[in-house]
Amino acid sequence: MKLRMIILSAALLALPMFGTCEVGKTDLDVKKITRAVAYSLPLFHLNQLPLDEHISTNAFNLFIGSLDPARSYFLQSDIDALTADSRTLSKRLRKGDIEFATRTFTILMERIEDRMTFTEELLEQGFDTTKDETFLWDRKDAPWVANKEEWNELWRKRIKHEYVARLVSKQVYIDEEEAPPTNTVDSAETIVTNIVLEAGEMLDETAETADLTPEEFILERYEQFELTMASFDEEMLLQRYLTSFSLVYDPHSDYMSPSSVEDFDINMKLMLVGIGAMLRPDDGTAKIVRVIPGGPADQDGRLKPGDKIIAVAEGDGEPVSILHWPLYKAVRIIRGEKDSTVVLSVIPASDRSGTRIKKIDLVRDEVKLEEQAAKSEVKEIELDTGVPRRLGVITLPDFYADFKATSNKEKDARRASTDIRRLIDALMLEGIEGLILDLRNNGGGSLLEAIEISGLFISSGPIVQVKERNGIQVLPDADPEVNYDGPMIVLVNRLSASASEILAAALQDYKRAIIVGDKQTHGKGTVQTLMPLGGKRRGSLKLTTAGFYRINGGSTQLKGVTPDIIIPSYLDVMDIGEDSLKHALPWDTIRPAMYRPSNGLTEMVPLLATQSKERIESDPEFTAYFQKRDRLKERFENKTVSLALETRITEAETEKELDDLQSGAFLDDEDDDDQADLVLEETLNILSDMIDLKKPAQSELLAPALSAWTD
Repeated sequence: MKLRMIILSAALLALPMFGTCEVGKTDLDVKKITRAVAYSLPLFHLNQLPLDEHISTNAFNLFIGSLDPARSYFLQSDIDALTADSRTLSKRLRKGDIEFATRTFTILMERIEDRMTFTEELLEQGFDTTKDETFLWDRKDAPWVANKEEWNELWRKRIKHEYVARLVSKQVYIDEEEAPPTNTVDSAETIVTNIVLEAGEMLDETAETADLTPEEFILERYEQFELTMASFDEEMLLQRYLTSFSLVYDPHSDYMSPSSVEDFDINMKLMLVGIGAMLRPDDGTAKIVRVIPGGPADQDGRLKPGDKIIAVAEGDGEPVSILHWPLYKAVRIIRGEKDSTVVLSVIPASDRSGTRIKKIDLVRDEVKLEEQAAKSEVKEIELDTGVPRRLGVITLPDFYADFKATSNKEKDARRASTDIRRLIDALMLEGIEGLILDLRNNGGGSLLEAIEISGLFISSGPIVQVKERNGIQVLPDADPEVNYDGPMIVLVNRLSASASEILAAALQDYKRAIIVGDKQTHGKGTVQTLMPLGGKRRGSLKLTTAGFYRINGGSTQLKGVTPDIIIPSYLDVMDIGEDSLKHALPWDTIRPAMYRPSNGLTEMVPLLATQSKERIESDPEFTAYFQKRDRLKERFENKTVSLALETRITEAETEKELDDLQSGAFLDDEDDDDQADLVLEETLNILSDMIDLKKPAQSELLAPALSAWTD
């Protein structure tokens, strides 16, 4: 093809032949960096695992998986040959030897070149789009292909899948805010080296790409991918390889190269100047871990946790694929000058197969503290008597604190705990009978603020236990003042993490509040520390060094906090949470702290849960929501896709109906006045029932029912 020849001619001017491709050298002292990582991992990580064969074999699998997670490039013979060294990788690491990584990458590049030639041949032959056959898009657990015949058949279906997807995109997706889906292979686990670059280069229907035939379009994507992989240098490969070892210890530990460390402050501040989102690498994409309250993405409302950014455009410019880029490079292109426009090409979290790719344009800005501050409102529930019941709702999007002002002991230092205390006082003046503390989507923040806010609802006592390598520390609320002692619910979801889990767990253990929400919270019960490896060009290790534990002795790790009353959620069917991550640290227990729980709530919960379930089951809006959630679950569980064009068109035409789940409809989209927050409305009903049960006269009437639940 003419296009193929033009691109390859340009590539040959800058790159060596792929069959003899070598990783570009840098000024890094690879041997010293590698030795430092090998020394530090077993010594400073919380679980102190020895760097042995167990770590080696798991690091081997993670490294191979990071290069080819869809198992489409490497052959079984490649894996067999490389596996011979898998048990000795830790010994080589201690010697500063990364020859295995460079050798593996060289083999990969040879396979990429082979598949490029085969892809061109397939596209020249064409496809029968009427044939009823399927393609397994989720291949992370599939066996490696055994021979050339299997390899070619896999790629025939893969390229046909992309070809059909391109045809479907032209016929179905016409919404201006949606980019047409294109190459969708493997995007559920979107990858580092196999992907079809279904990503950035493809999404904007510019004059150039719109005029390309499906064959030209697909070929151009693969050629861009080939060039991207050929641009890997020593620093990028070193980060990928060493991180494979650290990830065996736990999914939040990694090696950060010198370039990554340069951008660490910005990453840790969640890109406060930019789009307002926390990112982490996810098999070749930049995955949204958290949307920062008050930032451009939060105010816009379209970008959600779990979404994967695969391409970035500056204003009206051409999109640039960021697939397989190190996170620091992706961050640099995503952030920019204040008031400038960035256009993100995104695979929605709800679409594991990658058949939907959206364009989201955001105006970069700073995250304003006022926007992420706690807010309150009074909600009214009409009782059977016709009299309205006033209930308070405090929404806390983040456990924020102005650390500089606080450390300087400034009286007006902005803190979440101070704001919550003020809001409680105001709500009580409004005559509320009960309170909901809404921690949905709250990813955490200041541990001190979580302790302080917990203390507003109890007299005094321990709040959380922190386990480090040197021992366990119990962190208490020492202030005996109680700012609110009335009926209370803490509302959480799968995105409530870290400090949110500490607060919810403490109030649950004290039996001070009823926890309502998804089947569990996020489950991140660990603390990471950045450890420089010495020298300006050696990078750092981000290691898990401590864990959080409830005062009852249970960890918040992995299991999170299980609500007392569960309202089923679409988040429960998605891969969101600590338990979806490989090598997550296990849940365990330590000795409970000394504390005195309140009385009364435990007996109420079964009856409140039954009343809530009856309401939900009779609510047509919840019924419609659950039907769409079940369809979303089916989509996640289906690992294959049809390669028949007419079938794919039919599927695509119904695909958009599930997007309201991902966009927040039926749940908690505060910016959409037309959408009811069903979960909050039901939580208000639960709180009202709770108030009735607490009234002496009502308690006497309900005593037989309560007794039945406690027998």
